[in-house]
Amino acid sequence: MQFNSFTKVLVLFLFTLTFSAQTKLLSWNIENLGKSKSENEIAFIAYTVKDFDIIAIQEVVAGYGGAQAVAKLANELNRKGAKWDYIISEPTSSSAYKTERYAFLWKTHKIKKIGKAWLEKKYHLEIDREPYFCTFEYNNKQFTVVNFHAVTKSKQPETEIKYFKFLPDEYPTLNLIFTGDWNCPQSHTVFNPLRKMGYTPVLSNQKTSLKRECQLEDCLASEYDNLFYNSNKVVVKNSGVLLFYKKFNSLQDARSISDHIPIWAEMEMN
Repeated sequence: MQFNSFTKVLVLFLFTLTFSAQTKLLSWNIENLGKSKSENEIAFIAYTVKDFDIIAIQEVVAGYGGAQAVAKLANELNRKGAKWDYIISEPTSSSAYKTERYAFLWKTHKIKKIGKAWLEKKYHLEIDREPYFCTFEYNNKQFTVVNFHAVTKSKQPETEIKYFKFLPDEYPTLNLIFTGDWNCPQSHTVFNPLRKMGYTPVLSNQKTSLKRECQLEDCLASEYDNLFYNSNKVVVKNSGVLLFYKKFNSLQDARSISDHIPIWAEMEMN
């Protein structure tokens, strides 16, 4: 009986140790996250993302209301059983297109933010909304999430995505994880240089933007959002998408939250 009890404790310990080595990252283009979002919509977003450890958000409104909406989201999350912190980027330097902010939120009892976050300025002339870098630590392992929102498909996002192949050499000591709305499928050849370096998408043939109207049960339009990780440094245990629109009576109602669905990955750092 004593041996059985010891065995149970050991198994529980090993399970806890294995689980604790993993972190759950969610990325979401929340369309026009700003003053247009109601209290109920912010509460719905919080309910949707609350079980993850780090949230990367694209399309935070650059003007008044954007930062306030992120703060409201953090406050709402703080009422759901865990303590959250957040950081918001400065507006992207775009003048030719649409300037925005990025945001990160994280559970403070699991995740530690390391140093300052920054908008990558090296290619700000080539990349319309320069990506936002933030380094985190989980289970004594550090990794840097690169949050990005590409220009729309009509503006040829591949012309700016091609500069991402230079970023691993720019930051050789960082474990970079690229995530966001690429407005471009992972099968595009523009991602080949990253693939050759060992970067792998967590999703394949998974549409992530919403149609205007569902056609039968088909409500998703394009394969735009994805997360690319260095398979030499990261092991992805699980990944997927959240079909939040199924909580609504109509796709039109769901699109008041966003025209994209969240993507996520559960990862272990080597």
